[in-house]
Amino acid sequence: MEFLAMCGSLRAESFNGAVIRAAAELCPPAARLDVVADLGKLPFFNQDVELQAAPPEVRDLRERCAEADGLFIASPEYARGTSGVLKNALEWLVGSGKQVGKPVALVTASTSPQGGDRAQAWLAETLTMMGTVVLPEGLRIGLAAAKITEGRLVHEATRVELRALLSELALAARENKAD
Repeated sequence: MEFLAMCGSLRAESFNGAVIRAAAELCPPAARLDVVADLGKLPFFNQDVELQAAPPEVRDLRERCAEADGLFIASPEYARGTSGVLKNALEWLVGSGKQVGKPVALVTASTSPQGGDRAQAWLAETLTMMGTVVLPEGLRIGLAAAKITEGRLVHEATRVELRALLSELALAARENKAD
């Protein structure tokens, strides 16, 4: 089972990047994360370009999405929503339909006590409109600076919650395949 993982932050020391790395470690035994290395390499969405021929980076993202059994998205919160880089990636995916019906696990990590709850709500609404099946319980990691040290998620209770979310994603992906 393979999950496509996208990080909504380009920052080298991103808390959400640390969450993605932890998720790769904590995946159930029969699953693995295919991590999109840098969403920043995608060109800005332009429907004229999409209608002519999607650029190679976009085609690659769409193919990887099509092959994935589910999506795992970690995002910061910027201006009460997600980052522009993640929004851009979703805009390139929406017209392709490659995400339709796929289960999605959402994680937001933030220095705020709320853990990026507004970004998570924004993403859940957008991804639902895109035809995905957003898991009802995402993970909001508040006060992330105290839980992530030197690029590693070290807070054990949060690691347990992340492992549980990945197990839920695996279960949803198996159920989706069975349908």
